[in-house]
Amino acid sequence: MLATLLAFAADNTQGAVDVLGAAPSPSGAPKPVDVPNPAPVAPEGLQAFGDMFLGWMKWVLMIGGVAGLFASGIMMTVGRRNRSSLAADGAAGIPWVLGGLTLGAMGALVVGAVLQ
Repeated sequence: MLATLLAFAADNTQGAVDVLGAAPSPSGAPKPVDVPNPAPVAPEGLQAFGDMFLGWMKWVLMIGGVAGLFASGIMMTVGRRNRSSLAADGAAGIPWVLGGLTLGAMGALVVGAVLQ
């Protein structure tokens, strides 16, 4: 029975189709399958909402960045005398605020680069 199955498989390898639907090449490797890559399209009626939501997020980022820098400056000012750890914490917060602002400002660029 095994010999019959092997003979059947040997006879039918030319017309075999792999799982993806591409016939194998003469070397035995499957041919690449073209996968469609359509451009992103907003669902009907949601473009305005998406733009408004992104605008709100940018506004929150701007307010948070200003508040973060103010808080760091206040901590450094208050911690100047006899509270050096408070001043150090304020100074250590500045790179985090700037990093968050940078990431937020570049968010659309990064996502666009990854999806293309």
